[in-house]
Amino acid sequence: MSKPIIYHIPVCPFSQRVEILLELKGLRGAVEFRVVDITKPRDPHILELSRGTTALPIMDLGGGRVLKESLVILRYVEEAYRELQIARSDAYERGVERLLIDRAGDFTMAGYLMVMNRDRERIGEKREALLGHYAWLDDFLRHHNPDGTFLFERYGLADLVYTPMFMRFWFLDYYEGFDLPVDPAFARVRRWRDACIAHPAAQQVSYEEIVKLYYDYAAGLGNGALGPGRSRSSFAFDPDWRARPMPPKDKYDRIASDEELGLV
Repeated sequence: MSKPIIYHIPVCPFSQRVEILLELKGLRGAVEFRVVDITKPRDPHILELSRGTTALPIMDLGGGRVLKESLVILRYVEEAYRELQIARSDAYERGVERLLIDRAGDFTMAGYLMVMNRDRERIGEKREALLGHYAWLDDFLRHHNPDGTFLFERYGLADLVYTPMFMRFWFLDYYEGFDLPVDPAFARVRRWRDACIAHPAAQQVSYEEIVKLYYDYAAGLGNGALGPGRSRSSFAFDPDWRARPMPPKDKYDRIASDEELGLV
C-alpha cells in the first residue's frame, strides 16, 4: 500500500476533522480518501476492515492495521507526520486542549438532538440544552484566552475538532432558526465559532451542501432511515446536491417527498 486509505463520506464532520488537519500540515495528498455510499449496504471489504461496524471514517494503514474514531485518527496523523505539529507542545497547554476536546461529543449530540426533534413541545428544551453547552464553551475560552480568537494564539487541534460541528449546525440555522443570542455572554464563543468556520483550511463543505444533505436528520431520520413515502435518502450521491432545490423548512408538519427534495 503506497499511502493510508481513509474510507468516508465527504459531508461527514468526523472525516472533515482529518481533512482539516492534513490541510494544516500541507499533507492533503499523503492520504487517499475513498468515498462510501451510506445509502447502500456496506461493501464486505469495508465491513471486514471495520470488524462489522458501520461508523466512518476508518483508516486502513495496510498489513491488517486499521484505525477507527476520528480523534484516534487525528492523533495518528499528528504523530505519524511530525513535519508541522498542530497539537500544543507544552504539557499544560496540551491538557487544556484535551479538556476542550473532551466536551465536543456532548456538544455535538446536543445539536443533533435539536435538529432531529419533531416535537414542538420540546423545542425550548433542546434550545436551552445547546445554549448551555455554548455557555460552558464561552466561559472556558474566556478563562484561557479572553482577548484572543482561538483557544490559544493560533488555530490548533481543539479548534479543528469543533469546526466541522459548527458547520453542521448550519442545519439549525436553516431548520430551527437557531443562532447564538446577540448577548455579551456569548460574545467570546461567537468570535471563536465564526473564526473557525472561516479558516482557510476548513472549506471542504458549504452551507447549501449541509442543509440539503442533512434534510433527513431534520426529519428525524438518522443513519439512512427513510420516512413515509420516501424511497431515497437525502445523502444519495445522485442527483448531485448542487442540482437539488433547497429543502422545505416545515420539518414539524410533514416529511418532504423525494420529488420536493430533487432526489428523483
